Amino acid sequence: MNKRKDLLLGFILGIVASGLGCFIFITFFTHFDFITGIQSMKSEGKLGKLITLGSILDLILFAVLLKWNKELMARGVVLAVIIIAIFTLFS
Repeated sequence: MNKRKDLLLGFILGIVASGLGCFIFITFFTHFDFITGIQSMKSEGKLGKLITLGSILDLILFAVLLKWNKELMARGVVLAVIIIAIFTLFS
């Protein structure tokens, strides 16, 4: 049970880190607010690129989790990145 919990927690952390990365990118590098920035990127066909840039925080999270010997949480982060990549392909 503890293994599933760690994997799920890593997955959730990966999704949240990616969303936070997207938020930070839109906030600091565009003149839009978050919702308007998402809509603008989607209408320009750049939503996949935005999600990919947001996933950079997942790389940092992955390294930190490995340093703290949380391998199952790190696997959850990798799973989140895979799901995000599949979502990016179809959006």
